[in-house]
Amino acid sequence: MRNSVRGILAGAAVLGALLVPATAEATPSSGVTGVILSKTTLGKTDYILREITIQPGGGTGWHYHDGTLYAFVKAGTLTHNDADCVTEDVYRTGSTFPEHPDLVHIGRNLGTTPVVLDVLYVLPTGSPLSEDAPNPGCDFQ
Repeated sequence: MRNSVRGILAGAAVLGALLVPATAEATPSSGVTGVILSKTTLGKTDYILREITIQPGGGTGWHYHDGTLYAFVKAGTLTHNDADCVTEDVYRTGSTFPEHPDLVHIGRNLGTTPVVLDVLYVLPTGSPLSEDAPNPGCDFQ
């Protein structure tokens, strides 16, 4: 009886290990710097103005935000991909675009000059600027 109980427990342990999802690793940014220009909190909302520079060949890594962002491209060309690995938006100097909450995406500089963005973050008070996310299976980072 003891051996059969041990066998059942061992089998359950192996099955449990197989059913637990693997830890997904975030994708780090590369060649990205940011400077907070202004921060104001009104009620339960943080308003943060930040200038972000992405060097040629650099990228933000896969991430999402807890609130809405409004971006203005001051210089360069930003390639912006969603987690479906298909949706690609290209934003050139002078363009504006929003980033909606909980949308996993990546921003990349595929050009030869730096991308400079002015971004207004509208976030729940105390939220991080971004939340890391694993590569959703795209063949690029």
